[in-house]
Amino acid sequence: MKQPLALFLLAVATAAVVPAHAQLLPQAAASGKQPLDRIVAVVDDGVILQSELNDAVRSVQQQYASQPGQLPPMDVLQRQVLDRLILMKLQVQKADDQGIRVSDADVDQAVGAVAQQNKMSAEQLRAAVEQEGSSFAAFRQQLREQLIAQRLHESVVRDSVNVTDSEINNLLASPTYKAGEIHLAHIQIGVPSGGNAADIQAAQKKAEEAINAIHGGMDFNAAAIRYSDAQDALEGGDLGWRRMDEVPPAFADAVSGMKVGDVSPALRGPTGFHILKLVDQRAPSRQVVPEFHARQILIKPSEIVSPEQARQKAQDLYSRIVNKHEDFAKLAKDESKDNTTANNGGDMGWFPQQAWGSIIGQQITQLKDNEVSQPFQSEAGWHILQRLGERQSDLTDQIERDQARQAIGNRKAEQAYEDFLREMRSSAYVNILVPELREPDQPGKSS
Repeated sequence: MKQPLALFLLAVATAAVVPAHAQLLPQAAASGKQPLDRIVAVVDDGVILQSELNDAVRSVQQQYASQPGQLPPMDVLQRQVLDRLILMKLQVQKADDQGIRVSDADVDQAVGAVAQQNKMSAEQLRAAVEQEGSSFAAFRQQLREQLIAQRLHESVVRDSVNVTDSEINNLLASPTYKAGEIHLAHIQIGVPSGGNAADIQAAQKKAEEAINAIHGGMDFNAAAIRYSDAQDALEGGDLGWRRMDEVPPAFADAVSGMKVGDVSPALRGPTGFHILKLVDQRAPSRQVVPEFHARQILIKPSEIVSPEQARQKAQDLYSRIVNKHEDFAKLAKDESKDNTTANNGGDMGWFPQQAWGSIIGQQITQLKDNEVSQPFQSEAGWHILQRLGERQSDLTDQIERDQARQAIGNRKAEQAYEDFLREMRSSAYVNILVPELREPDQPGKSS
C-alpha cells in the first residue's frame, strides 16, 4: 500500500500545548468534487464546514494508515479533530484582531522548509500533495494559519515571560535539575474553565476509564488518542525528552517515584486530570566540547568598495601574509573591518565551533594550528582566518545555566499560553450545529 506523504510542519501554533518535537501533518483539503456542504460549527465570526472536518479527519487517518487500530471510534475522532479546528479558528481570529499578518513570502519560506524536511523541491512537494488528491492552495492556507497562530503565541508570551538570575540559581541548586532528563507521554482529561463539581466528577470518571483501559492491556499511545483532551492527543500524547526541572513540580514528584514503563494514577492539575507514563530516562552528563583560538581579517564591500574589489583586497592580504610573511596582527589592525577584533590584531579569543557562524565554524576545523586560510566569503564579507589552537573545554556550567534559563522560560510560556487558550475557548461563542459532534451531554452553544 502506498504510504501517505509525510508533510512535516515547522512549528505548530499551539506550541505551549503541543510539544516542540511533535511533527504534525497539515490537513490537506480534497480537490475533488464535494457534495453539498454544510456548516458544522459557528466559531465567533467564522464557521467550520463539513468538508473542512472531513478533510482533517482524512488527514489523521492517513497518518495512521498502517496502524488504524490506534484511532478511536469515528465519532470520538471527529469530535477531537473538530475541537482542534475550533481552537485554530479562534487563534486565527484573535491574531487578526491584533493585526498579526503573514505575507505570501512567509508562506513560501514555510513551504520550502516543509519540502526540505521531506527531501523534495517545492515543485515536487506540490506534485506530491496533488497526487494524493489534495489542493495545494488549501495546503498553503493551512500553513499560513499555523504561522499566524505561532506569531500569536509569540505575542502572548513575549511580555509575560521574564526569567531572573535568582530563579536560575534556585533551579540549578534544586534536586530536580540534577536528576537528568525524562521521556514522558501524557493523557489530559480537561475540566472547563470555571467548571463545576459535576464537570470535575465527569473528568475524573473519564480519567479512571483511561487508566482501567491501560491496565487492561491498551497501549498508552492508543489510550491517549482515545481519551486525551490535549492538543497532542492524536500524536499519542508524546511529550518527548524533557529535563526533570521542565516538568511541573507536582508531576516531577510523581515521576520521581516511577520506573521506566510505569503509568501514574490520575493527577489533579489546574486544567484537569493528567496521567503520565515514564517512557525512558537518562542521567545528566558533562558537556565537554572543542574550542578554537583564532584570529581573522575581514574585508567588507561598501559603497566605495565593490564585491570584486573586496575579494581582490583579501587575496592581496593573504599573499602578503603567506608569501611575504608580513605580520598578521599588524595587517588586521590596519586593514580589517571587523570592529570587534581589529584593535586586538584580529584575535577572536577562544570559542566553540559555531560561535562565529557556520561558515567560520566549517573553516576552522579544516585548518591546522597556525595555518592561514585562503580568503573565503560569508554574508559579512571576505575573511582570512588563522587558527592558533584547539582545546577541549568543559562548558557544563555555562550550558546548564543557559538550559536552566530556557527551561524556566519555556515552562512559563507554556503555562501562559495554555491559560490564554483556555480563557479564549471558554469566552468564545461556539455553536456546534451537528448533535453527534458534541460531547455527550454537551449543549450546542457555549460562550
